[in-house]
Amino acid sequence: MKFFFAIILTLSSSLFVNAQVAIGEMAPDFSLNNTKNSTVSLSSFRGKVVMIDFWASWCGPCRIANPSVERIYQKYKAKGFEVLGISIDNKKKAWLKAIAQDKIHYQQLNDTLGWYSPVAEKYGINQIPTSFLLDKEGKIIAIDLIGSRLEMKVKELIKK
Repeated sequence: MKFFFAIILTLSSSLFVNAQVAIGEMAPDFSLNNTKNSTVSLSSFRGKVVMIDFWASWCGPCRIANPSVERIYQKYKAKGFEVLGISIDNKKKAWLKAIAQDKIHYQQLNDTLGWYSPVAEKYGINQIPTSFLLDKEGKIIAIDLIGSRLEMKVKELIKK
């Protein structure tokens, strides 16, 4: 009986897990507040290559990756590359402090709902860092590219 109950519980809980969006799909649109409490929508970046980067101030691997993302952003922003950092922090003060410490200049967004953020749920985020690279039409081209692989793909996409 315990085994049967465990199977039912596992199957029913899997119905509530959001699947991550996939390569080849159009990125779901969203609107979130930036550091100045202005609303920013993904759709306003159509025509640009966009990286959506889910992260948090307390995430060590995220913080280690931030300088590389910033460097690539600075190198290609004038050519049509944008980065939208989406924090899953639920403490705004910690989020803003991390942005300042990491010297991040690309767009930062947050709704302070942490893992319960509707945007994180829409994208199926269950770990961070997680990133999505979008082409100029908003289609997901790659997931979780970092370093030189990210830079090579950005360079390729901005030429198209």
